[in-house]
Amino acid sequence: MWPSSALIGIETDPVAALMARAVLRGNGLAPRATVLLRDYRAADLFPNEGTGPTLFIGNPPYVRHHHIEEKWKQWLSATARRRGLTVSQLAGLHVHFLLATIEHGRVGDYGAFVTAAEWLDVNYGALVRELFLGDLGGLALHVIDPKAMPFPDAAATAAIACFEIGSRASSIHVRRVESLDCLGDLRDGQRIRRERIEAARRWTPLTSGARDIPEGFVELGELCRVHRGQVTGSNAFWIHGEHARDLPEDVLYPTVTRARELFAAGPKLRDLTGLRRVIDVPEDLDQFAGEARRAIESFLRRARRAEVHRGYIASSRRTWWHVGLHEPAPILATYMARRPPGFVRNVAGARHINIAHGLYPRERLPGRLLDKLAVFLASSVSLTDGRTYAGGLVKFEPREMERLLVPRPERLASVECIAGSVRA
Repeated sequence: MWPSSALIGIETDPVAALMARAVLRGNGLAPRATVLLRDYRAADLFPNEGTGPTLFIGNPPYVRHHHIEEKWKQWLSATARRRGLTVSQLAGLHVHFLLATIEHGRVGDYGAFVTAAEWLDVNYGALVRELFLGDLGGLALHVIDPKAMPFPDAAATAAIACFEIGSRASSIHVRRVESLDCLGDLRDGQRIRRERIEAARRWTPLTSGARDIPEGFVELGELCRVHRGQVTGSNAFWIHGEHARDLPEDVLYPTVTRARELFAAGPKLRDLTGLRRVIDVPEDLDQFAGEARRAIESFLRRARRAEVHRGYIASSRRTWWHVGLHEPAPILATYMARRPPGFVRNVAGARHINIAHGLYPRERLPGRLLDKLAVFLASSVSLTDGRTYAGGLVKFEPREMERLLVPRPERLASVECIAGSVRA
């Protein structure tokens, strides 16, 4: 299409780089193509400045933050903050690529990247959303249903982000595509005004259009707040074991620490027996005396020697040793699996950490209605209600779960409503 253009390819795998060079040579394109064996974030792409625009295209690798080197996490933080952008080191590698692109690019350059779609909604995707509406110059978003298998080796929701660096479109093309055959022209899609996108905390709902709520139903968020369980920062240390055998019972809380504990419980979690206990030491240690105080101080000294207090989560807390478990939630829900989430009435009063969500009624609901709400959710929610990540895992963020449709309390009181499922 562009016979006078030049190609710059970036690759970190020597074998893949060699194969790319061979393919280019075999097609007669080697004279105007270069394949660099570099990291995209550090590459000098334009040692000799050209006069024309650059088109950035690619499928940045999906690598979770756990597998990203610390030096690159620091690069992400420093580069984002220099641009005045929100940053989280929980971001995956595709977020790094989009930030690097604005570093490499110039006003008037174009781009189209295919990535996992999670950045549209999650907290650590805020950096990409700010970039897309800011200097990156977002023009269009195309979200591809995981059933279309946009990535042959993973059942994941994909997003194609199209942009022109430095532009500021008054409206952006947004759409959801059910199959790759329907993808067609990347200029297609519903035009959504920039102001509406800027105001949205999550962007995936924008791709689905407005939905009709059946008579007698509401979104779950009208009845309940959904909160993810507390992050301990170090389950190996904060979950009770031999390393903490002398601690007083006052700081040990029976807690759901594995999703399978909820799946195994059935409709109701009636018994705390078998649950592990999470250590949650109060901020104020003066309420303890004698043997209990000595045991807690001994435990905290062991934690310091293990440098637990230096961990990212612990060091971010007001008091590093206070995990801050939430109060028991009347309903507990799993939120990430290759099966629909489980919803369990927590009649035993177990706490939960961040492997589960807790549903907390906004106004008091009688126990019998909570029972029926849990049964209704367990029977009606399907995998298609969540977001599919790389690897086929389906995840429900708290705000996504709050968008599930449930009967109003007066309708929930009837037994008949339990048997059916609701589709928006």
